[in-house]
Amino acid sequence: MKELLAIYHTLLSFFGEQGWWPAETPFEVMVGAVLTQNTAWRNVERAIENLKEEGALTPQVLLKLNETRLAGLIRPAGYYNVKARRLKHLVNFLAGEYGGDLKRMFAEPLSSLREKLLAVKGIGPETADSILLYAGEKPIFVVDAYTRRVLFRHGMISDGASYGEIQDLFMQSLPQDVALYKEYHALFVRLAKTFCKTKPLCSGCPVENGWPTSNVK
Repeated sequence: MKELLAIYHTLLSFFGEQGWWPAETPFEVMVGAVLTQNTAWRNVERAIENLKEEGALTPQVLLKLNETRLAGLIRPAGYYNVKARRLKHLVNFLAGEYGGDLKRMFAEPLSSLREKLLAVKGIGPETADSILLYAGEKPIFVVDAYTRRVLFRHGMISDGASYGEIQDLFMQSLPQDVALYKEYHALFVRLAKTFCKTKPLCSGCPVENGWPTSNVK
């Protein structure tokens, strides 16, 4: 636990608070979690802006919106036909299970809600956990490609480590703290985008000399 907390504080001290996930409502987070699959966030922002201009960024409106029209609105996010279907599956799940009520949905225990989300077509572990953590304020750590890349390069995981194995590394070593999980995930994204790129830029990286193991707050 001390090592992972030391890494967290090192990254936080270097980069500062990230303020992620940028959204006005929990439902916007849910939509963004689907739209961000396989695309850059700037493209998601354009798609979400289109939905806002259409007045379609609510479960009720999105449920009734024609799928072809929805695909056109989210076109900037790429794979728009696939993502339109996935958004439809998600809002149909929300309507069918909880009457479109996000408070009812997020009142459900973490484990059972996660299982239900993973059963929705097109919703994988990263998307489900992003929804649970950032929209539902549930204590679950989100693992993405950036996290995997950083940990592998520093010898913390094997090349074939599963999503669950990487998630357990954090969940079993850190306090169950929603704010901590949010910030830590965002800091790994910032680290990977700034230094630990596909072609790494190690000079100046806050962890270029290895993971810190002391000075834990």
